Amino acid sequence: MEELTKLLKSQEEALLTAEVRTSLDRLSELLDDDFFEFGSSGTVIHKEDVFAENQKTVPHWKLSHFQVRMLAVDTALATYFIINKNSGRRTLRSSIWQNKQGKWKMVFHQGTVTKWDPEQLNSLLT
Repeated sequence: MEELTKLLKSQEEALLTAEVRTSLDRLSELLDDDFFEFGSSGTVIHKEDVFAENQKTVPHWKLSHFQVRMLAVDTALATYFIINKNSGRRTLRSSIWQNKQGKWKMVFHQGTVTKWDPEQLNSLLT
């Protein structure tokens, strides 16, 4: 489980970078073709929208409180807290990852705006 947690955290962190978010090839390695997201802005986003949206600008984020829970043998739920360093906006994030042909790909993601500080989350998320 520790190995999977490290892998999924590194893939989540990669998805936060301009290098990945502006590369259709890199996004395709990490996002399933049927990927969709309920964005923290209240919008529904699909794989092709992630690429188009991020041609404008990519914020700088700080991720913490990363956890993985297995939902099935080939399906994992990743949850974490993130701060947009540009705007200060704080969100709780969740992603569903599936192992498809030996590769873990994100199939769903949701961001929910929160007022909590990372310190307040320690007692809530453990």
